[in-house]
Amino acid sequence: MARMIAAIEADMRSAAAALGKDALDPRVLDAMRTVPREAFVPEDRRAQAYDNAPLPIGFGQTISQPFIVACMTDALALGPETRVLEIGTGCGYQTAVLARLAARVYSVEIVAELAAGARARLAALGFGNVEIRVGDGRDGWPEHAPYDAVMVTAAARELPVALLDQLKPGGRMVLPLGDTLFGQTLVRIEKSPDGAVHRTKLLPVAFVPLVKARKTKAGR
Repeated sequence: MARMIAAIEADMRSAAAALGKDALDPRVLDAMRTVPREAFVPEDRRAQAYDNAPLPIGFGQTISQPFIVACMTDALALGPETRVLEIGTGCGYQTAVLARLAARVYSVEIVAELAAGARARLAALGFGNVEIRVGDGRDGWPEHAPYDAVMVTAAARELPVALLDQLKPGGRMVLPLGDTLFGQTLVRIEKSPDGAVHRTKLLPVAFVPLVKARKTKAGR
């Protein structure tokens, strides 16, 4: 764990010019210290759990590099009363970090097996402020909108309109935007009280794509 935190801090210093800061909010690092990453990776990857690197979790998905988890979390500037929408639950690691800092996390995952695994894992670790549903992340979770913050952990070609609509005025969104795996940029969206949208480019990143839910033959 200490090695992972040190690597995150070193990456922050290296990315200072792009991010406009050389250190994370201490609360973000504290949250990452308290979430056991080994509980969220496959058993055969446990020895690599605290490497500062992404790891496969099955179904063509990955658990993100710890530095990117920290950077995205920091960019949302979460407070104890914050309500967060997360798109892409995956194994639940990023969800857990968000839940350490926010009042409530609503997370949407398109792969039912990943959603079930994350739900069980988070419950076993005592996270009672998380709700997970299976669905198309592009649609968000309108029943609980508006949200103070939105995090998208898969790359979209363009900003999903439904997610922007569900973001509260004064809120923040962080997501990777780009067409190809190596042509993506992590972007922070800020929605002003009057509804105007401001974009800030943060870092080049590589995420799996934000995919659409497949329709059945019945069109459902």
